[in-house]
Amino acid sequence: MLLFFALGLLVHFVFFASIFDIYFTSPLVHGMTPQSTPLPPPAKRLVLFVADGLRADTFYELDEDGNSRAPFIRNIIMHEGSWGVSHTRVPTESRPGHVALIAGFYEDVSAVAKGWKENPVEFDSLFNESKYTWSWGSPDILPMFAKGASGDHVYTYSYDAQREDFGADDATKLDTWVFDKVKGFFDAARNNQSLFSKVNEEKVVFFLHLLGIDTNGHAHRPSSREYKDNIKKVDDGVKEIVSIFKHFYGDDGKTTFIFTSDHGMTDWGSHGAGHPSETLTPLVIWGAGIKFPEKVSAQQFDDKFLKEWRLESWKRRDVNQADIAPLMTSLIGVPFPLNSVGTLPVDYLNNTGLFKAESMLTNAVQVLEQFKVKMTQKKEVTLPFLFTPFKLLSDSQQLDILRKARSYIKEEKFDEVVSLCEELIDLALKGLSYYHTYDRLFLGISVAAGFVGWTSYTSLLIIRSHSNIPRGIRKEDKKPHHLLPCSFVAIGVLVACFLLIQACPWTYYVYCLLPVPIWYAVLREYQVIQDLVASLLTFPLSRFVDYLLTFIFGIEVLVLSFFYRCMLTAGLIVFAGWPFLTQLWTRAKITCLSWAFFSLLLAVFPLMPVVGRKPDLSLVMGAGLLVLLLSLAVLTSLLKRKITLVKEELFILLLQMLSIVLSMYVVYSTHHSLLKKEGLPLLNQIVSWATLASSLVVPLLSSTTLSQRLSSTLLSLMSTYLLLSTGYEALFPLVLSCLMFVWIHMEQETLRQPAVSCKQKLTSIQFTHKTDIAQLRQLTLDDIRRAFFLVFFLITAFFGTGNIASINSFDLASVYCFMTVFSPFMMGALMMWKILIPFVLVMCAFEAVQITTQLSSKGLFLIVLVISDIMALHFFFLVKDSGSWLDIGTSISHYVIVMSMTIFLVFLNHLAQLLTTKKLQLCGKPKSHLM
Repeated sequence: MLLFFALGLLVHFVFFASIFDIYFTSPLVHGMTPQSTPLPPPAKRLVLFVADGLRADTFYELDEDGNSRAPFIRNIIMHEGSWGVSHTRVPTESRPGHVALIAGFYEDVSAVAKGWKENPVEFDSLFNESKYTWSWGSPDILPMFAKGASGDHVYTYSYDAQREDFGADDATKLDTWVFDKVKGFFDAARNNQSLFSKVNEEKVVFFLHLLGIDTNGHAHRPSSREYKDNIKKVDDGVKEIVSIFKHFYGDDGKTTFIFTSDHGMTDWGSHGAGHPSETLTPLVIWGAGIKFPEKVSAQQFDDKFLKEWRLESWKRRDVNQADIAPLMTSLIGVPFPLNSVGTLPVDYLNNTGLFKAESMLTNAVQVLEQFKVKMTQKKEVTLPFLFTPFKLLSDSQQLDILRKARSYIKEEKFDEVVSLCEELIDLALKGLSYYHTYDRLFLGISVAAGFVGWTSYTSLLIIRSHSNIPRGIRKEDKKPHHLLPCSFVAIGVLVACFLLIQACPWTYYVYCLLPVPIWYAVLREYQVIQDLVASLLTFPLSRFVDYLLTFIFGIEVLVLSFFYRCMLTAGLIVFAGWPFLTQLWTRAKITCLSWAFFSLLLAVFPLMPVVGRKPDLSLVMGAGLLVLLLSLAVLTSLLKRKITLVKEELFILLLQMLSIVLSMYVVYSTHHSLLKKEGLPLLNQIVSWATLASSLVVPLLSSTTLSQRLSSTLLSLMSTYLLLSTGYEALFPLVLSCLMFVWIHMEQETLRQPAVSCKQKLTSIQFTHKTDIAQLRQLTLDDIRRAFFLVFFLITAFFGTGNIASINSFDLASVYCFMTVFSPFMMGALMMWKILIPFVLVMCAFEAVQITTQLSSKGLFLIVLVISDIMALHFFFLVKDSGSWLDIGTSISHYVIVMSMTIFLVFLNHLAQLLTTKKLQLCGKPKSHLM
């Protein structure tokens, strides 16, 4: 069985990784020729301001007094330049946003997983193509563009990472640092001849990354005074930098200024998903080569922002974020970034029709080059009779469009050239997507075959080893026919040869060959299949249909709960009524009423707001007080049962109560310290980390009696959970644990014989390593319900207080008791542990259910895996890479969550066994806990 679980983990890791190979491999290709506009550019230099985390609405709207928060840039909009909204894509994070702005393409999912500061894939950028680039700002952003540049012409100046502190007294210092360094740079250039000559070259870029707004948004939310005041500080800084440039270069009219943002921010201070507050960012451009403001009488946009912003009279020019890169390259005359997929927004250019037409044609040729390289690569590794070219853009069509564009330029039909090139870019991008997803159907079928095969094999294993299905008469002398293994070996060889001929990557061999041994293992169980079929034939058809429909309905409810959290509420309401439809109500009225009460109480949580809630310290304090009351109730209950607590266990219980009190104090103290902008107190930080470290050790010192060990585990984990809570979610593990404890009683009642006192048995049950095999029973149909309950509770533990399918559901304020300095991986790990704490509580209860119902843990666990795998197969087919970016991100998250749940179930099952069965001694020999 250990070998089975090891193979199961390996198989699930393969299924988990497959989605990234099938849907989200890097779209980048190499081998293209650089393309640049043949005409002289309008600007010699470009200044790029990126205000990290700046929302378009907060920036453009007027304040309560009717004044702009950025008066200098608003004056630019009305008198000097052009403006619009830049539409970003998911994930709305800093790294992919800057890659889209500066390199012109949307980074694939794998890039984020491989590091924020490094380049997981080589890509070209505006900085790489420039003569020189000087950049100032965050150490999280600047290094990736410097490392990716060829040569030594990209210079970076970053502050220390410790400055990115969400608890700092003034995050605007991050922006002030950048402005001061730029001023110092130009002061130094006047006295340094080498530097002076460099900054006076053509095709140079100055990049100012301003992180203060993002930091204040995370710490105080975008509606805060700090966030809005930071916008004014940035506006003042931009005004000063523009003045310095004009003075340094003698106002030569050869500088272009661009002000924008990498992403926006939600009302609750997070980003990462596809809400308009995250995807809509400001874009203001002025200077050399840019159109002056254009007055219009009416504009048509899907939103109502123009009127709110009082900018309806000035023409708004929206772009996709990746379009800014080709615009910047055309302005200073450098080659377009080789991997750019942006379309030049010619409406921003204040130049001749010829320049616009030539720039647009260069843009089209640059994108077409990527299409041709991608097509060639795919054609070289595909058998000729299997290759299907992209029909909308054949070689002859490419030549025809390019010939027609050249002809229009000679005839000075520049508008027609622009339209034709936009059409060519659109077709080339569709062709790129076509060849990029060329093998998707083939790989999807292979992975789906593996999924179905593995689920079938697990089901057969359950029937063979853990069920009471009658066994057929087997002929011991009959040996398996050699035809079956030979057939599968032949199939494997044929598949391997097919992949070898097409020079497929090694991962293709894994996905395509994995189903072969899995289905061989399935067909080897032909005797079990025969027994199952024979048993089903004797089973009443109506009952079989009822059970099947109930099972399918249950699975669909679980799947729908990922999309609609109210399904969890509906499920819990049904759970509340379940005992009243059975014999349980007549046997255990108090237990049934408790079950109904806590089920309905837990059903409230999925109806609460997922995100956007304001911190509510009173609810966290209330949860802490309830936990203290619970611990007093546990102590009183033990004393009433005349259980003599040894000094060691009494000390542990008091220690856990003290830990709860300390957690409440740390949460209160940290909250008020950050409000006063005094930062995170060191003592609070030490206590928080010490509490986290001890939370998995202290329960191991308590008694292994079922009720005592579960109570001890709850108290220890709750002390950590309080430190990670900001509002009503602090109550969630408490209510969940109460329901889990009642669940244990309910399951015991379902098997209780009339003459046996269930209550008496539960008080004496011990968690133990060794299980008496003689007492274990075989699985029944009711055990499928128990497995379903477990999966439902696990999903409720995930989604009960926050929809983790969306990156923006996380509130960074959750980790402020532990750290306030920005560290994405450490903060992510802490928030992940917050999610897993309810998960661990459910798994500990599951351990108790298995003991009280005399079930084999392996058998019930296998049913859970089958249910999880069926859900995973659902989400595998629901993954999207087209449509709205919110839908795409959500579909990926759903599959990743359910696969992670399946994989982590194995590890968390062992963690739960450790927390419930392991007993540590502080000193001396173990003492008796019972009189």
